[in-house]
Amino acid sequence: MILLPAPPIISFPANPTLPLSSPPYWPRRIDNSAVVSAASREVDSFTSKSGYLFNLSADEADSLSEYNFPRIDAMYKKKPLILLRRLAQIGTTFGFWFGLRLADEALDRSEQMFKVRAAELRKLLVELGPAYVKIAQAVSSRPAYVKIAQAVSSRPDLIPPIYLDELSLLQDQITPFSTEVAFNMIEDELGLPIDELFSEISPEPVAAASLGQVYQARLRRSGEVVAVKVQRPGVRAAIALDTLILRYLAGLIKKAGRFNSDLQAVVDEWATSLFKEMDYLKEAQNGIKFRKLYGSIKDVLVPKMYTEYSTSKVLVMEWVEGQKLAEVNDLYLVEVGVYCSFNQLLEYGFYHADPHPGNFLRTYDGQLAYLDFGMMGDFRPELRDGFMEACLHLVNRDFKSLAKDFVTLGLLPPTAEKGAVTKALTDVFQDAIARGVRNISFGDLSGDLGKTMYQFKFRIPPYFSLVIRSLAVLEGIAIGINPNYKVLGSTYPWIARKILTDSSPQLKSSLQSLLYEDGVFRIDRLESLVTESLRTETALVQKPVEGTDSKIVMKQILAFTFTEQGSFVREILLREFAKGLDAFGLATLDSFTSVASTSIMPFSGSRPFNSLTEEDMTNLITFYRLISLFSGRRGSETQVQAVSKYGEGRLTPLDEASLVMNQLPSAEEMLPILSILPELPQESQQRLLQLPGDLVGRLVSRAFARTIRRMFL
Repeated sequence: MILLPAPPIISFPANPTLPLSSPPYWPRRIDNSAVVSAASREVDSFTSKSGYLFNLSADEADSLSEYNFPRIDAMYKKKPLILLRRLAQIGTTFGFWFGLRLADEALDRSEQMFKVRAAELRKLLVELGPAYVKIAQAVSSRPAYVKIAQAVSSRPDLIPPIYLDELSLLQDQITPFSTEVAFNMIEDELGLPIDELFSEISPEPVAAASLGQVYQARLRRSGEVVAVKVQRPGVRAAIALDTLILRYLAGLIKKAGRFNSDLQAVVDEWATSLFKEMDYLKEAQNGIKFRKLYGSIKDVLVPKMYTEYSTSKVLVMEWVEGQKLAEVNDLYLVEVGVYCSFNQLLEYGFYHADPHPGNFLRTYDGQLAYLDFGMMGDFRPELRDGFMEACLHLVNRDFKSLAKDFVTLGLLPPTAEKGAVTKALTDVFQDAIARGVRNISFGDLSGDLGKTMYQFKFRIPPYFSLVIRSLAVLEGIAIGINPNYKVLGSTYPWIARKILTDSSPQLKSSLQSLLYEDGVFRIDRLESLVTESLRTETALVQKPVEGTDSKIVMKQILAFTFTEQGSFVREILLREFAKGLDAFGLATLDSFTSVASTSIMPFSGSRPFNSLTEEDMTNLITFYRLISLFSGRRGSETQVQAVSKYGEGRLTPLDEASLVMNQLPSAEEMLPILSILPELPQESQQRLLQLPGDLVGRLVSRAFARTIRRMFL
């Protein structure tokens, strides 16, 4: 099966090894009258039912090059009959279908007719045109939003699976329009006859979507095989009118339901993206930018665009063969897609906003091909930082900060009662987070959040639906392969590394607040972040490497810590190492003093000398855990137990210090670190050589300050 890079993808019924010139797919000579099949000459259902919408003057059609609501509103105010006719068509179409559903219930035949009605709904949406097809495509590929809606309404049958299956057919089973019309449009747009542009072209479209259809062709000039996408006639006029209707309807719903979200702004955002999607020259530019930003990611393929053959209504791009990602069992490529999506959202902010399953292709050489770059989004830096902070606070159960993140992301107004929201979020997420970050399901979190969103009247910012959809679709595909797959658990390592290394002042402040709670360093949180971030070395960007050799772990941690990006974390580590060494020195001095005291006066019964404070003990335990982290060891449980015993008064400070010191790695265990140092990059080695001097300076400064403080206190 060969598939086209067209939105959405439809299978091309030819053997992948079939020569390009073999009939009946590739006529040697191009003759419009000869190649137009009977099926292509038929008027498609959208044109036959809604063709009256296309009657615009040339000036009116040109004015629809981009979404402009006032301009559209003014245009159709001069065409009240067209507007009324469209309203009547929409009302009678859906009214008739709902009437049949009510009749089925009255006649007790709902179950028997369920699949029939689902298929009828799909056909009606096609007749109404691309705006309704796009809405249906969005619904059928957004499992997370379905979960939210079900949670709010407590109706598991809100969008039944049969309906989702039927609506998903809209991604690749749309009736094409006339090939003769398509070829005429290609010639008009490019200003040359078909046979001068292409040496060969398929006689029928190999893919048809709501906005256009695709032909396979060979460029006459270079001989390259390409996909030629041609826009469906009249789509701009139809979508403009339907957007006008939907926008007024959104205003009425908002007033009647007292929605906190600006539904009209959501419609505007969607319509703006849709109008951009109808500009094929803009799509070509998007594809070029997407290829530049993400085409170098391992196992990601972004097709080449041919801008010299592209206009606002015709797009020529590289031909890609393969299978739909949703139809093959390749979880690795799903993870590649998840990694690429998070790069889009959180690294550069330029993301694919229409990631329905038809737009992901597994090539025959095992790459993930991205297709259709008409609908793209821009995620502003402050929102990217806010999203990462929300993930960080969620995983670390910092629900108070999570409530503030929702304000940053525009989900809550600044005047919202943070205390009540914090309690609600704690109740919603506490159990899910307790299962561990690797078991967090994006879809489940969205569903759990539904009732809370409804209760506190969360706002849905216009950008939010596109961002959530881009994540939910990939999780939906992955769950089809592995029901236990968790998209957030899979991508949290990347988020952890991003937070540890990003230069954003906002993220640095958030990391500082996370690691120092009430002035106390939370080594457990740093361990978690570093450990998770190291998973990016073997996950997502390359196929997993088996084994957890401690030398590999040490090398990864050292390489990360002594990079330029790791400077902020390195500063924190230096500070905590200095505190730990200071506490270690005090504990060692106390131990010698106690031993000497006992040797001189063995029967005096005096208490062991102790100068360690509770803060020193905390610093000593932190020191142990840092040493363990950098040596690839795990053994902090002993120290956790020691802290609890110390709090109960079961151990003296000196006994506890001895217990901790006895658990420190031996010199032999630390030797592997020395063998790793020559393997580090030159810049990292130079920073490592500066470490002893920096550490000694901090240690002397701390010891001097402590001495002065204790003298006066």
